[in-house]
Amino acid sequence: MIMEIITRETIKPSFPTPIHLRNFKLSLLDQLAPVCYGPLLLFYSLNAQINPQLTLSERSQILKTSLSETLTRFYPLAGRIKEDTSIECNDYGVVFVETRINCFLSTFLGEPDAQMITKLIPIEIESPEACTGSLLQVQINCFSCGGLAIGVCISQKISDALTATIFIKDWAATAASASSSAGCGSTLQAEALLPLFNASSIFPPQNFSFKMPIAQLKKEGYVAKRFFFEASKITALKAKASSESVKNPTRVEALTGLIWKCSMNASRSNTDFRLSILSQSVNMRRRMVPSLPEHTIGNLAGHFASLATEGDIELSSLVGQLRKGMKDFREDYVKKLQGDNAFVANRESFKEAVHMRQEVNIDFYISTSLCRFPFYGIDFGWGKPAWVTIPSGAFKNVILMMDSRDGDGIEAWVTLSEEDMAFFQRDQELLAFASLNPSAAALTN
Repeated sequence: MIMEIITRETIKPSFPTPIHLRNFKLSLLDQLAPVCYGPLLLFYSLNAQINPQLTLSERSQILKTSLSETLTRFYPLAGRIKEDTSIECNDYGVVFVETRINCFLSTFLGEPDAQMITKLIPIEIESPEACTGSLLQVQINCFSCGGLAIGVCISQKISDALTATIFIKDWAATAASASSSAGCGSTLQAEALLPLFNASSIFPPQNFSFKMPIAQLKKEGYVAKRFFFEASKITALKAKASSESVKNPTRVEALTGLIWKCSMNASRSNTDFRLSILSQSVNMRRRMVPSLPEHTIGNLAGHFASLATEGDIELSSLVGQLRKGMKDFREDYVKKLQGDNAFVANRESFKEAVHMRQEVNIDFYISTSLCRFPFYGIDFGWGKPAWVTIPSGAFKNVILMMDSRDGDGIEAWVTLSEEDMAFFQRDQELLAFASLNPSAAALTN
């Protein structure tokens, strides 16, 4: 695959941000968020029935214009972080890159490759620009067949996965409206959900004596692999993962437990026994009392950890630990977060997480589920995505799950050391439920 960068420019809000909105305060959770970008890739096939008249240049122009209009509503994304406590919203703009790729989209989707996928986003996930430069970067990749891949990277200092979804849905709705008005796009008129910028009033920012470290990553030695779990296999896995303590595990609990177990087996095949800890991200909006609106903007993700000892290697036991971790999180951490010592609770939690990741005698895994997120409903005016994925491989011991296009299966990207992955991908218990990197094109039919 040969990629050529055609343009690289800055897109600014279509209207200036009012003076009274130019100092946007970060919330406490924003401040404690990692210094990196959250990426998303949406692939669109050329649909002759929906957009026969739109050329690539016309679609590109629609994307630019609609992005500019959307930034007026999501104005902090066009600003720059100032002293880790606020965003200066002076309409500096966002990065917009356009590329041409000399292969067909169907060929690219035939055997998705983690390294090739990372070329379709405009910046490295772990770049310090997430805190010092453009908070939003976009890359439009145009395939020879007319298909598109839209890569979006949003700084996690201001956005979690739900914020990114709300922003992209708003952008898509604006683009779809423009396409429809031109008589060239779909008739979809998605109603945008206006962002709510009040997180800093709920979690006021603090002056820290420490800063979250910028990711310093070893580039060699990690490998990301994609595994697909069809609906019938997930149903069987849930039955196997059930126990007296967790009689009806969720899809995500069962799948997380299986991947965690197989990852531990892989690690223990290459090293002596070590404790294993798995951290899961949680949408804080739903856990607050009262709950926060889903369109509350910011990195409002919490995290809880589950511990596996030498005797916890059975799948049902691991799922029990995951369920217990969520229960303890709700009863303990959320109460502290809403109490008078929210800052202390968060500071100690993050310090403990940093310590565990640096401890050589602990295997520390991070699991994130984006299942049930409405990615496959995002229509820019030329149909729904053929495939949606998250570029992976920047961080070791990471599990990332998303729904398949039909909403019933689950795709999981797993990043491990080369030594652990060699064992993991041959694990017979895993392969009883998973397919290794099947064609994404076949799954879209």
